Amino acid sequence: MTTTHDLPATAPRTDEPTGPAPLSLLLREGTRPEHEAAEGSTFVEELLGGRLTTAAYVDLALQLHAVYTALEEVAEEVRRTPAGAGVVFDELNRVPAIEADLAHLVGPGWRERAVPLPATAAYAAAIRAGGPDAGHYVAHAYTRYLGDLSGGQVIGRMVQRHYGVADEGVAFYAFPAIPKPKPFKDLYRARVDALDLTDAQRAAVVDEARAAFRHNRALFAALAETHRAA
Repeated sequence: MTTTHDLPATAPRTDEPTGPAPLSLLLREGTRPEHEAAEGSTFVEELLGGRLTTAAYVDLALQLHAVYTALEEVAEEVRRTPAGAGVVFDELNRVPAIEADLAHLVGPGWRERAVPLPATAAYAAAIRAGGPDAGHYVAHAYTRYLGDLSGGQVIGRMVQRHYGVADEGVAFYAFPAIPKPKPFKDLYRARVDALDLTDAQRAAVVDEARAAFRHNRALFAALAETHRAA
């Protein structure tokens, strides 16, 4: 018969961590200050507050075209690697949607206006710098695409409300291939967490994600210089 004396003095806890924190959690917590700073940029606040013009939204789309072109070109390299194949999702591609928005808002000559600002060019170069490295790609893809699926939805609605932009001009914020963002985001995070990375590599991914938010903020600052609220 088992007595109390046969039991361990302290029962083992089952709620303590059994391994390293998930990379998706490190990304979320590790980039929080940079994320909040980017969201609080003057350009974003004025655009969403209805204090700018449709031209400001168009210029944002023109700059984002360069950013997502770089991101989705790199994605094609990453998907061909064993490590990266699981973190590239065609459902997230934004370049066709941005091009459709610009064709609607500007017309067939929109490419003539698609000249990257220095801040945009630096951002695109930073994305391409990692080549087919899955961790480097995730640092940029995670910050952009999950933001588009979350707060980006609010941006699309606010642009329509304040500037009267039709649905055909905010296709960037629509994800017809992802009818339920929450389950998709959960899957995306699980794929990111499954990447086989060392602690040093995981730290590098978080550092690059911080840099991505700083590039994004620099882009907003450059746009703010062009578009000042009246």
